[in-house]
Amino acid sequence: MTQLEWSRRVGALGQFKVADVANPVLDAPARHHLLDVLRASDGEEVVVTDGRGHWAMAGVSAGALLRSSDVALDAPLPETTVYLAPLKGERSEWAIAKLTELGVARVVPLLSERLATKFRGETRTKILQRWRRISEEACAQSRRTYDLILEAPVDVDHVPAHVAVADFGGAGDWLGVRAVAIGPEGGFSSDEWGAERRRVSLGPTVLRAETAAVVAGALVAFGAGDWGFSLAGGTDE
Repeated sequence: MTQLEWSRRVGALGQFKVADVANPVLDAPARHHLLDVLRASDGEEVVVTDGRGHWAMAGVSAGALLRSSDVALDAPLPETTVYLAPLKGERSEWAIAKLTELGVARVVPLLSERLATKFRGETRTKILQRWRRISEEACAQSRRTYDLILEAPVDVDHVPAHVAVADFGGAGDWLGVRAVAIGPEGGFSSDEWGAERRRVSLGPTVLRAETAAVVAGALVAFGAGDWGFSLAGGTDE
């Protein structure tokens, strides 16, 4: 993507999800948001995407959208995953938004012994619906064109062996880590993970669970190599 194309996307009035990028039609809530909340005028541009990487620019015309660019396809996101124990109040929602913005591919709700919030039955369904809505809003804000994949909740016992665990006493080497588990407010109990599980550190200070999730998400996303830069220092000549 050229700098001009990216500037055009960033400068658009907003980003909206549609079923068909080639022939964009907004559903009623999105149309209300565009016309009544954002008060879009004829000629203003938005980004439309299908949540599967396809996107295009579209201009507002008489309350509808007319595609104003070719349909493009963004490169797939690297396969990165954060296993997130649900947190109290709006903390999980904040973390979901930030993980989406960072480019984490998927989030798996993690059922840990020390969950401090109710996460079952109808309550769980409502929480996951909110997470999905918040991730869609974060996609629009960050111009992300691939939906965040929200997997079904899993118990600690069913977490795959390749998933590392963020732990205060863990190692500082994150090389190759593409999936990481973050505990609830009280942390994991001492016997939840086997001794063979890889443990990684999030630094020398005690972080809130939602902060830990964002730091871990940034590390796995950056480590996957999709940010377009590295931290390797150059040499002076």
